[in-house]
Amino acid sequence: MIKPEHLRDLVITPTLQLMDEAFPGAGNPRAIELLLGIAAHESTIAGVTYLKQQGGPALGIYQVEPATHDDVWINYLEFRPARRELMQSLLPAGVSDPLSTAAHDALITSLSYATAIARIVIYRSSFDWPAAGDVAGLGAIWKTHYNTGLGAGTVDQFVDHYPLEIA
Repeated sequence: MIKPEHLRDLVITPTLQLMDEAFPGAGNPRAIELLLGIAAHESTIAGVTYLKQQGGPALGIYQVEPATHDDVWINYLEFRPARRELMQSLLPAGVSDPLSTAAHDALITSLSYATAIARIVIYRSSFDWPAAGDVAGLGAIWKTHYNTGLGAGTVDQFVDHYPLEIA
């Protein structure tokens, strides 16, 4: 089990702080709250139920599909050298091809890399952040910009899974 505050304080916050220079605003407090909620909902983080989607392709605590991962690299990072360089530095040692199976596996094995990819998925979208502690507002961002209308999850489920004791 991963304690939500450990995920927030030891993985999400330092990763987003590292990203902040190349991705201005990446480390804002609402983004930290959102990523914590995504992990809690997508992988049932309180018990770390899923590192690989049951019956599907999604990987890691944020349940990023390999196709989404590759889209980040092909259609976003490819055209932003400083951001691409930072992301390459987050790939585990020995992984040189960001479109490889080894890079996909890093979504499971590297919490920092998975966090950065999930943050970029959200970073590419335009929206207004909700007020601090507005879990339903974060859920609406997750549903619209991460899970999408095609996903089975609901805002109510996101809210139900959010670790409110640290909100």
